[in-house]
Amino acid sequence: MAEHYTSKHGIVARPQAELFMAFTDLRNFKQMVPPDKQVAIEADFDTLTATAQGMSISVKVTERHPYDLIMIEDLGAPFHFSVTLHFDDGGAGRTDFWIEADAELNGIMKLMVGGKVREALDKVVDGLVDASARF
Repeated sequence: MAEHYTSKHGIVARPQAELFMAFTDLRNFKQMVPPDKQVAIEADFDTLTATAQGMSISVKVTERHPYDLIMIEDLGAPFHFSVTLHFDDGGAGRTDFWIEADAELNGIMKLMVGGKVREALDKVVDGLVDASARF
């Protein structure tokens, strides 16, 4: 059974369509990663592979609903997971951004990473909100 995680909502100081377009092309993700967190990333429009500490994870965009959501799924990871990025109208040229993730974790993986998934999703939202306020 898949575990379901939902991030907090964050108001991003960018219009919904602009933010959606930044995330729709996976080649843009390398530029979004802070320099101190860089890993080896290979990407095209629909797929991305990140390699860190000898471990690779690949993902593919499976659905795009302009300008509302982007669904991403793993490509042969040790466990199946999917991520949905939500871009809701936040009014006044802003976007209410939030993330949902589903992961099929076995008992050991659930104990190791289960509690950290929501925290990681929230950090992504916070980082995007903070970055949008600076530009």
